[in-house]
Amino acid sequence: MAAKKEDGRKRIAENRKARHEYFVTDTWEAGIMLTGTEVKSLRKGSSNIAESYASPEEDGLWLINMYIPEHQASGAFFNHEPRRKRKLLLHKSELHKMILAVERKGMTIVPLELYFNERGMAKLKLGLAEGKQLHDKRDSEKKRDWNREKARIMRDRG
Repeated sequence: MAAKKEDGRKRIAENRKARHEYFVTDTWEAGIMLTGTEVKSLRKGSSNIAESYASPEEDGLWLINMYIPEHQASGAFFNHEPRRKRKLLLHKSELHKMILAVERKGMTIVPLELYFNERGMAKLKLGLAEGKQLHDKRDSEKKRDWNREKARIMRDRG
């Protein structure tokens, strides 16, 4: 089952690989257009956003390649396609900022976290990101290891 958070949000899925692969500069919260069986499947806490991305198209922003498994209790007629494109719901000003950054600066829109908010609505935390190179990944790994070692030393010394 999905883990509960202290601020009333219930996390469904998290993209941990995104912070390793990208420099995330800005984040936004977006709604998702889902069908009934998709919401039922998300309430069970099973989905995957690790390989998905958001793409601007002529009529808005679309989430591509997010996996939501079929709901087992529903019949085959009512079920959804697991990896279909899903429309993201944003304000026009936010959408405009994101599309400009993608087109002009060559940035990527990656999903960071999928959760239910306090009102029970499925929300997606999106990040505007720039890809890391191999040496950047090594630097961030060194910093993370050093911070872990520093905390260990401070803990041992009291």
